[in-house]
Amino acid sequence: MPLHGLCWLLCCRQGFSLLGRDYGEKEEEESFELRNKEDLTPSGRSPAEVTVSQPTHTANGSNGLLRVWVSEEMKSLVLEKNKVGLDEEPELLVKGWLLLEVRGNWIKQRRYWFVLSQDSLDYYSGSEKGARRLGTLVLTSLCSVIWPDKQKYKETGFWNITVFGRKHCYRLYTRHFNEAVHWACAIQKIIDTKAPVDTPTQLLIRDIEENKFHPEVVEHIYQHNPILKYTQGPLYAPLLPFPYGSLEHTYHSGKGYGSVREEAVKLFNCLQQLESSREPVPIIQGVLQTCLDLRPLRDEVYCQLVKQTSHTPAPYTAAHLRYWQLLTCMSCTFLPGPSVLKYLRFHLKRVQSQNPESEMDNYASFINEALDKTKCRECVPCWEEIQTLMNREKMPCTVHYPGPGSCQLYISSHTTANEVARRMQEKLGLQESKNTFALYKQNSVWEQPLAGGALIADVLTRFVNLNSKDSEAKSQWKLCFKLYCLLDTESISVDSIEYLFLFEQCHEMVVRGQLPACEEDLQTLAALRLQFLMGDFSTHAPCPPLDELFPNHMLEARVLVSLSPCQVAAQGCHSTQRFAPGLLAGALWSHTATAAHKQKMKQDIHLRSRLKEEAAAVMGSILERWRGLAGYGCRDSIAAYLTIARQWSGFGCTLYEVDFYIESCGWASLLHLCPCIGKERPKRWSLSPTARSVPTA
Repeated sequence: MPLHGLCWLLCCRQGFSLLGRDYGEKEEEESFELRNKEDLTPSGRSPAEVTVSQPTHTANGSNGLLRVWVSEEMKSLVLEKNKVGLDEEPELLVKGWLLLEVRGNWIKQRRYWFVLSQDSLDYYSGSEKGARRLGTLVLTSLCSVIWPDKQKYKETGFWNITVFGRKHCYRLYTRHFNEAVHWACAIQKIIDTKAPVDTPTQLLIRDIEENKFHPEVVEHIYQHNPILKYTQGPLYAPLLPFPYGSLEHTYHSGKGYGSVREEAVKLFNCLQQLESSREPVPIIQGVLQTCLDLRPLRDEVYCQLVKQTSHTPAPYTAAHLRYWQLLTCMSCTFLPGPSVLKYLRFHLKRVQSQNPESEMDNYASFINEALDKTKCRECVPCWEEIQTLMNREKMPCTVHYPGPGSCQLYISSHTTANEVARRMQEKLGLQESKNTFALYKQNSVWEQPLAGGALIADVLTRFVNLNSKDSEAKSQWKLCFKLYCLLDTESISVDSIEYLFLFEQCHEMVVRGQLPACEEDLQTLAALRLQFLMGDFSTHAPCPPLDELFPNHMLEARVLVSLSPCQVAAQGCHSTQRFAPGLLAGALWSHTATAAHKQKMKQDIHLRSRLKEEAAAVMGSILERWRGLAGYGCRDSIAAYLTIARQWSGFGCTLYEVDFYIESCGWASLLHLCPCIGKERPKRWSLSPTARSVPTA
C-alpha cells in the first residue's frame, strides 16, 4: 500500500508539472548581457563575460534536483576573468552547457560544452581546459538561426534553437527561455557581422559585365569556367547564394517545399527533364509555380537557363530548344533582378550575334521584347497560354457584349483590360461615343468590372480554374464588354450598336430588381422583351423562362402578401426551439423535431405550389400583353421599352451592390462619408456620373 501511494504521489507531481507548463505558469528567467568587444565595465570584467542572475525557484514545482541541475548549468555560463582571460581566448563571446539533439542513437539529446567565437560555434566533451573538441559549425552570412518555439517547449519542456550551417545543423535545447534567447541573439549577431558570401557564378557574372566590350576576354571566361556552360550532370549547389535552412517560406510547407537551397537543386533536375519529356507543359507549369511561390528562386532559374543555353553541344535540336521555350515563359511571367537582367540581356545579344536567323535568334528576340513589357503575374500561365508562348504566338480571347454577340481578339501575356476595351471600341465603331466602356468578368449571377491595368492572361487563367471546378453552363465565367458610365443618353443614335447596349443593360437591371417600377410596368417591359426576341405572338413560339423576363423578388412579394401573418412568421423561422436537457429531453426532442420537420416540409411544398401558381398567373398576363403588341418591330420594341425605363429619375446611373458593416468607429463615420444616404441603413444605392446618390428600395 505505501508503494502504491508513493507512485500516485509521483504521478500527480509530474501531472501538475505538465499542467503548469501548458497553462501559463511562468518561470523566473535568467537575465543575460552580451557586450561588444571594445566595451569594458567599471568593475574590470572582460567584454566577453556574461552576467547571470540565478532564479530562486522554478514554476513546475521540482525545486530539488532541478535547482541543482540549473545551478550547475548556469554557473557554466559565467566567464570568470581568472579562469579564461582575454589573452588566452580573445575572440570568445559566450560559452556554456547545452543539450544537442543527436540522431541515429537511442539517446536523443546529449549534454555538451558549447563555445561561440567570432568565426564558429564549437562544442566540446567538457568544460575543462584541454577538453576534446567534438564538432564545429563555421558561421558565415548564409547561416541562419531559428528562434525558440513555444509549442516545442510545451511538448518537450525545453526551449530550443536551431543553427543551420553549410555542412551541419545544430538543434540545441535548454530549460530556460532567456538562455535560449541569449544564445540565439549572440549567434545572429555574429552572422550579421559577416561579409556577404559570393558564389563563383556571381563573381563570373561581374567579370562578364566589366568586360562586356571585350569579346576575347568574355570568351576566355566562358572557356575556362565550366560553371557558365551547359552540363549534363546534376547540380549539387545553387548558382546563387541562399541561406542555409532558411524558414522564411514555411507558410508554403503544405505544398511540399523544402528549403530554398534544396528547391534550387530540384529545379535544375526539372530543367534537365525537359530534354527527354514528351509533354513539356506540366514541367514548365511546375517550374513557374515554384517560382511564383518562392520568389528568390526566380533569379536562380534565370541563371540556370542561361547556363543551359550557353555552348550547347547540339544547339539546333528540339531537346535544346525546350530550354528556350521555358526561358520564353519565364520572361512573360517574372522579371529577374537588376544584375541578373543585365546578364540575361547580354546573353541574348551574344546568342543572336553567334546564331543569326536561327530559332535561337527568334526566341532571343521574342524574349527581349517581352522583358520590356512584363509585369509580375499573379497566376501561373494556363496550359493554352504556355503552348502559345512555346510557339511565340498570340492567344485567342473571346469577348462577349450585350446580346448574343461576341468578338475574338488575339492577346499577348502583357495585354491589359484597357487595351482590350479600346480594341473592342474600335472594332464595334464606338470611338466617337461620349459614354465610357469597360471590360467585365461575368457569369449568370455575378459580374464585376476589371481594373484597367489588369492582365487579361491572369483573368483567363482564373476562369480556367473556376470553370473546371464548376462545370454547369450557367456558372461559366466569361469576359464581357459593356457600358460603364452613361454620360449622355439622349444623343445615342437608334441605329447604333450602343443603342442596343443601352437596351440590353437596362433589361439586366430590370431582371435583377435594380430598376424600381410597379408590377404593371414590369409586365409590360417583359412583353416588349418577348416582342423584341420572338416577334409577333405565336402559341408555337418557345418562350424563355420567366426569370429572364420578370424579377423574381416580385413573385416572392406576391406570395408573401397572399399568405396569412402566421404562415409568414412560420416561413421566416428557420430553427425550432430547443428543449432544456433533462431526463425526457431525448425522447421529447426526437418527437418534436420529427413533427417540426414534417410541418416545415408541408410549408415548403405549399410555398412552392403558390410560387408556381403566381408564376403561371404572371406569365399569362405577360402573354396577353405580348398579344397586344402585334406589328411592333425590334426598333419599336426597344424605343417603347426605354420610354418606360426613362420614367425613373435615376435612369442613366451606374448601380453598385454595396454591403455595409459597422466598425468600432460606428455607423456615423459611414454617414459622414455618404451624407446623402440618410439615417436608415441601406443595402444598395445607385451612383450617377455626376456623383449623386439615389437610394433604391
